[in-house]
Amino acid sequence: MKSNMGTLDKAIRIVLALLIGGLYFANVINGTVAIISLIVAAVFIATSFVGFCPLYYPFHVSTGKKKTNEA
Repeated sequence: MKSNMGTLDKAIRIVLALLIGGLYFANVINGTVAIISLIVAAVFIATSFVGFCPLYYPFHVSTGKKKTNEA
């Protein structure tokens, strides 16, 4: 797996995951919405640490730095 996520992308995902977790523990969200949101937050955390987003791959999207070929 090649990394396809940039630093800003990772940071935004972590912040959103923490926000979702905070909303859950403050009892702002509950029920089915909470369960789905926590699953999304877990996926955000996992993809941030791995640096690879499976949804980016089929569309050839990368938010990481572009490599230049210098001779």
